[in-house]
Amino acid sequence: MKAMPTATVPEVRRHFIGGRWFEETGKTRPLRNPATGMVHGRLALGGEAEVEAAVRAARAALEGPWGRMTLAARCDLLDKVADQLLERLEDLVAAEVGDTGKPAHEARSWELPRAAANFRAFAALARSRADEVFRMRSADGLEVMNTVLRAPIGVVGLIVPWNLPLLLLTFKAAPALAMGNVIIAKPSEETPTTACLLAEIMAEAGLPDGVFNVVHGLGAGGAGEALVRHPEVRAIAFTGESATGRSIMATASHGLKALSFELGGKNAAIVLEDADLEAAVAGTARSAFLNTGQVCLCTERVYVARPLYETFVARLAEEASRWVPGDPWQLGTRLGPVISEGQRERIRRYAALAAESGTVRAGGVVPVMSEGLEGGWWFAPTVWTDLGEDHPCVREEVFGPVCHVAPFDTEEDALKMANASPYGLAGVVWTRDLERAMRVSRRLEAGLTWVNSWYLRDLRTPFGGVKASGIGREGGVWSLDFFSETRTICVPWDES
Repeated sequence: MKAMPTATVPEVRRHFIGGRWFEETGKTRPLRNPATGMVHGRLALGGEAEVEAAVRAARAALEGPWGRMTLAARCDLLDKVADQLLERLEDLVAAEVGDTGKPAHEARSWELPRAAANFRAFAALARSRADEVFRMRSADGLEVMNTVLRAPIGVVGLIVPWNLPLLLLTFKAAPALAMGNVIIAKPSEETPTTACLLAEIMAEAGLPDGVFNVVHGLGAGGAGEALVRHPEVRAIAFTGESATGRSIMATASHGLKALSFELGGKNAAIVLEDADLEAAVAGTARSAFLNTGQVCLCTERVYVARPLYETFVARLAEEASRWVPGDPWQLGTRLGPVISEGQRERIRRYAALAAESGTVRAGGVVPVMSEGLEGGWWFAPTVWTDLGEDHPCVREEVFGPVCHVAPFDTEEDALKMANASPYGLAGVVWTRDLERAMRVSRRLEAGLTWVNSWYLRDLRTPFGGVKASGIGREGGVWSLDFFSETRTICVPWDES
């Protein structure tokens, strides 16, 4: 196994509060590299005391230099953050690979550059969004001018998951900062390292102390719950599983906080009979197995027109065999490990259920790994068929490199099965007929539908799900609106 570089971070990932690294109280947990299972650091565990300190620091920044800074100056700082993220790219790659085990070339080529792009994109959007002015004449003849402006909410909490740690944190932090808010970030306890590096980069770029704070810890009973409960945290933006979203909503309801949730998905692809078969197979494999299936947008259900079904399944199983797991630092590695031993065991339980009731066309096992990787949490790319639509592997989000393929006879049948899910985050339609593509896409119950593609994202467009897949939208002006309060100033005057 190739030697793994290490990021320039201390052994213990500490809290960053008010511009300094907060001394840990002694409570820590080990950080393990999922590719090897080996400990590569420790994480300080925070709770109410650390969240309280972060809120105080954030409030001081809001009432101090950050609160007095112009939008143009804030956006200039965000551009500097983007520059420094790219300058520190190799440190960030090492940190992300150490925490997640994902292939380094994936982190380097698209995931981490996108984190920098988030700051540039939201800075540009914020600069271009002017206050609105409405003029009217009152019944008694007065001229009236109404100015609609957007003010920061105040202290906002960002809770992000372990699958795309820095990308998802910056997708929330960039618009929140552009609109003048102060932030307390709670990264996943599995993947905290890039959040620490981002805090360092923010300080180097010149953001005032207290504007961006990081508190580490667990969710329930830990830093996450304390952040949601704190009365001075005015908004929570969360990405993660739906069950956790429900818990956050219940806790946050006592404080009437603004909430933005991007939750789970059991995403469907529909392959119509006129699809480009080769493109559909390659695209479905990517949408099922990228990042080891640990993307909320991944495809876990595939519905294929019956004339194409057997050929499609055979080719998808063959394609799955090409997604070989291996050393994340080797350029040819396409598949990393799953995030933890617990997650790997969860996937194995689903695989056992599928093997009992259906047919395993590819994978379904823990692969034999080379020396140095045998202690990691690996699972082979998996294709299932012949499961009923009410089977747990078809109904429930697995969040691993797995998918189930089923045939359909009519377009109506395909839509009925695709929409018979409690989730509605994303979907894919494969067809050569544009009119048909639009017709099916409009009827697919998903916040985002791709046609003959997957994971193409324009940061100006809204992102989020329907049903159990989320509340609200992020991206573009939707993020700017969530992270700001809309206020109106009404000024009447007479002709004199």
